Amino acid sequence: MFGDMKKMMGMMKQLGINQQEVPAERVIIETKDSRIVINEPSVVKVKFQGQETFQISGESKEEAKEQGISEDDIKTVAEKTGKSKKQAKEALEKTKGDLAEAILSLS
Repeated sequence: MFGDMKKMMGMMKQLGINQQEVPAERVIIETKDSRIVINEPSVVKVKFQGQETFQISGESKEEAKEQGISEDDIKTVAEKTGKSKKQAKEALEKTKGDLAEAILSLS
């Protein structure tokens, strides 16, 4: 079996296909309405004809996206503008979570 694997890897290299394992801890795929999270995945980066693709395998779970403003975003806006967390949260709500716009609106 291992001889066949070596032979296959050699043939792939001759064709210009390069594979590299990626030491990923988690993969997150965000869609419009949800997030697909794969913890402790097996990830392989494959290069072929100038293109990079990723092969991901592992157990996945789907999560609904959070619709609220994160505490980290509130803290960031408050720190950057010198305003209170309450003011930062209000600015983020007005700008629909846009950090840059919220900071500009409070500056």
